[in-house]
Amino acid sequence: MNDPKSRIKDLCNEIRKHEHHYYVLDNPLISDAEFDALMAELIALESQYPQLITPDSPTQRVGGEVLDKFNTITHRYPLLSLDNAFSFSDLAQFNQRVLRLVNQADFMTELKIDGVSVVVVYENGVFLHAATRGNGLVGEDVSANVRAIKTIPLKLKTAVPRLEVRGEVYMPKREFARLNAEKEEIGERIFANPRNAAAGSLRQLNPQITASRSLSAFFYDVVYAEGAALSTQQDMLAFIQEQGLPVNPEYYLCHDIREVFRYCEELGEKRHELPYEIDGIVVKLNSLPAREELGQTAKSPRWAIAYKFPPEEKETRVLDIVVNVGRTGVIAPTAILEAVSLAGTTVSRASMHNFDLVEEKDIRKGDIVLVHKAGDIIPEIIKSFPEKRKGDEVKVTPPLKCPACESQVVRPSGEVAYRCENINCPARLKESLIFFASRDAMDIEGMGPAVIEQLVERGMVRRVEDIYSLTGEQLADLERMGAKSAAKLIEAIERSKKQPLFRLLTALGIRHIGPKSAKILTRHYGNLDQYYHLSEAELIQIPEIGAKIAESVTGFFAEPRNCQTVEKLKSAGLNIIEDKPLQGPLPLLGKSFVLTGSLVSFTRSQATQIIEELGGRVSSSVSKKTDYVVVGEDPGSKYDKAQQLGITLLDETAFAGLMEEHQQLLAKK
Repeated sequence: MNDPKSRIKDLCNEIRKHEHHYYVLDNPLISDAEFDALMAELIALESQYPQLITPDSPTQRVGGEVLDKFNTITHRYPLLSLDNAFSFSDLAQFNQRVLRLVNQADFMTELKIDGVSVVVVYENGVFLHAATRGNGLVGEDVSANVRAIKTIPLKLKTAVPRLEVRGEVYMPKREFARLNAEKEEIGERIFANPRNAAAGSLRQLNPQITASRSLSAFFYDVVYAEGAALSTQQDMLAFIQEQGLPVNPEYYLCHDIREVFRYCEELGEKRHELPYEIDGIVVKLNSLPAREELGQTAKSPRWAIAYKFPPEEKETRVLDIVVNVGRTGVIAPTAILEAVSLAGTTVSRASMHNFDLVEEKDIRKGDIVLVHKAGDIIPEIIKSFPEKRKGDEVKVTPPLKCPACESQVVRPSGEVAYRCENINCPARLKESLIFFASRDAMDIEGMGPAVIEQLVERGMVRRVEDIYSLTGEQLADLERMGAKSAAKLIEAIERSKKQPLFRLLTALGIRHIGPKSAKILTRHYGNLDQYYHLSEAELIQIPEIGAKIAESVTGFFAEPRNCQTVEKLKSAGLNIIEDKPLQGPLPLLGKSFVLTGSLVSFTRSQATQIIEELGGRVSSSVSKKTDYVVVGEDPGSKYDKAQQLGITLLDETAFAGLMEEHQQLLAKK
């Protein structure tokens, strides 16, 4: 055996690296099973050589790191983690340890939800704040994001003076699959599993992102309840439910360890049918007084343990690696596998997501690989086995040409995705058309996804510019259209020719270009012909335009097929000139606004639009960098924070006056 001291040091360094990627970056490098194996080896060595345990060993910590982008909340009591059991033999040993101190033991068994541990605090029945477990002593203040989770009530059913409950925020399997498909489609790095997806969604600085991700929660522990008398875990779960908080319904009271075994077997078979991912069963002593007798170690309670299901992973062979073009032009590899049964279904394909991942995992055509289902849904290759290679395996490299249209493939700097930039690529044509006709772009009323689907399938539109060659007779022949609707759609198409230039620039589908950035660009470069010759260096001279936007614009106009489409759109009579090109910097350039309370004279979207048109930006949170806070009726905590920081406060009258003043200045330029 190697020197134990050296091996412990290596294990500690390896585990710390993986903990950082898992808990902080939400981007694990290895599977849970591989991580558990490393931790088990470290625990075994430290048990054998206790003199080698150091205070900073991963075995001596409770939770993960606290991100410095959040404020912190100190927990009333340390939030401990659980020891793990990987077999029924481990559970039997746990039972024996418990029975040495208590005569009879009833165990409450609960599902171990694969999510993010949080503590939510209520005062007089009203939501006060919420925090992640963090390092067990101090957690991240995620109150604004937890408020956005619809299954967590902001008001309890009874006005408990003070209630602190611990639970698990998780992402349902279906939402995990949807979110990853969306991220892969736009070329972003995907989440490895639902737990990382939940953590990444909960630890957002923008609560609107959290709200968009359909997170949910289950609660299982009362950390503190003023005035409540609870004597068992069963009482605790009932009390939590009485307050209107969600409790997982699959808990079961077992009267001996044999019942625990049966429950674990039953749920092990049933887990793939659940709408959320679980990775085991939590076994807790039911009696709260008995828990007091057993106590805890510095890291874990002695009265509970987590039984971990064995990982469902299988070996198979990569028959081929094919390249697909997604609806947004992202080019991604997919592994074709020898069919294997996994988590209740037959798996024969696994997305490799991007070519960096293929290289990182060293996956080759012909390799023997280990596969599992991320979130019990998405087939994923965990790793290859280089030692099993025969020598005829083939490395896969990114294509130089788009497999769908032969356009040059590009990889923008700082991105993992290779892309086809051709707006008319057959693989992305429907998506290009849907966006082109959308309300934020050319706003062609009546040209929705169902109409576009028919236009493409029937070969009536093969390129974006073909929209402007359509006739009423052609459209009337579509399903659910008719002559009257066709005439209205032709009118809408004709009206779109007069849209301002920023809408056309938006409609071209250039990455990172939305209406706001398109307005900024067209105020500086007010003729579409100018964009053929712009350089990145010229574009980044505009204060609001960064390197990514500049690269996207120049990349789009460097593709000859895109330039052909722009010329055809010009020939069709579309407006390519900005009416009011900018003669100087926007008056609110660099200024940050926050809106709070109910606005009467403006809607929030109207106020935001006015601010952005004048060069300002609207933020969702108040900080030292905020310049103005616009205060409506019944303002919230943002108003209080603005006062504390000495930020300029504007009521609606003052806001309207400031905006009018700057609009007049802009009009004179």
